[in-house]
Amino acid sequence: MDMSIAAILAQDGITNGAIYALLAMALVLVFSVTRVVFLAQGEFVGFGALTLAALQMGQFPKLVWLTVALCAVCWLADLWAALRRAGPSPLPVRHLARSAAGHIAYAAAIVALAHAVDWSQAHMALQTAFVLAIVVPLGVMLYRLAYQPVAQASVLVLIIVSVAVHFAALCLGLLIFGPEGARNEPFTQAQFSMAGLEVSAQSLLVIAASALLIALLHVFFERTLKGKALRATAINRNGARLVGIGTHQAGQLSFALAAGLGALAGILIGPLNTMQYDTGFVVALKGFVAAIIAGLASYPAAALGAVFVGLLESYSSFWHSAYKEVIVFTLILPVLAWRSMRSPHSDGE
Repeated sequence: MDMSIAAILAQDGITNGAIYALLAMALVLVFSVTRVVFLAQGEFVGFGALTLAALQMGQFPKLVWLTVALCAVCWLADLWAALRRAGPSPLPVRHLARSAAGHIAYAAAIVALAHAVDWSQAHMALQTAFVLAIVVPLGVMLYRLAYQPVAQASVLVLIIVSVAVHFAALCLGLLIFGPEGARNEPFTQAQFSMAGLEVSAQSLLVIAASALLIALLHVFFERTLKGKALRATAINRNGARLVGIGTHQAGQLSFALAAGLGALAGILIGPLNTMQYDTGFVVALKGFVAAIIAGLASYPAAALGAVFVGLLESYSSFWHSAYKEVIVFTLILPVLAWRSMRSPHSDGE
């Protein structure tokens, strides 16, 4: 291997690491706030990339119907919860009316925009914003339906729920998008020459976008009230509840951020790889390896671990391409062994 090949591999590794960093931070966020190992994170990667590809090809984004269906199911869940709480007292009609109006209005607006606008001719920034408007509410509604009813359960129960949610989302992805793959249009076709190395502007954009999103997350957690509420919930869930922080609202917000980060990761990686309904799962697993390196607790460590995973994958593909996935995923074993010996834990953990 000469220096030019090493530089090319480093470029690919850092680009992939930037994507894994977004997913790793989303996994750390969800786990620290809700104790959920979010196995369905990869499906949001596929949802974002394939929905954007459908818009760019002038097709109707079928994921809209999943958003509409979950809006209806969430309202029915609110109605059922109100009926159970009400007892002999009158139902909270005003709350149910607001809930119904909100769900119906949002679903109607998404369907109307999908039909009324020729998204294939729209600017990519507008396409991306519309994709996020479709995908992000799915994260909120997923928490409301699958995780909020068992929020106080053990971590083992939450993992079992996550496995079920992952397979359900995977099957829905196959039903909605089909088995065929798609590749998004790149944000830019430009190429640069740096020290004799051809650098893709798309790769630089991926790295810059990931760095910007990580910086925005830092500002969100440090400077905003909702960000501080999420941090408080992550540090001490019971203490946060005692001081008036809504832990269910914190869980919904963490899932919304995770869904948004997953969709953006898919949109960024879509021009570089052909995406299928199940491709995002493998991508998210590599982000999970980075999150494990960080102990599912530290955002900076998750970002650094993601870059390391990206570089390890890139150089492994050069030396032993058939075993690159094995090498990356085997990294979990020594990390888990080291953390198990370093940190005392109880049987429940």
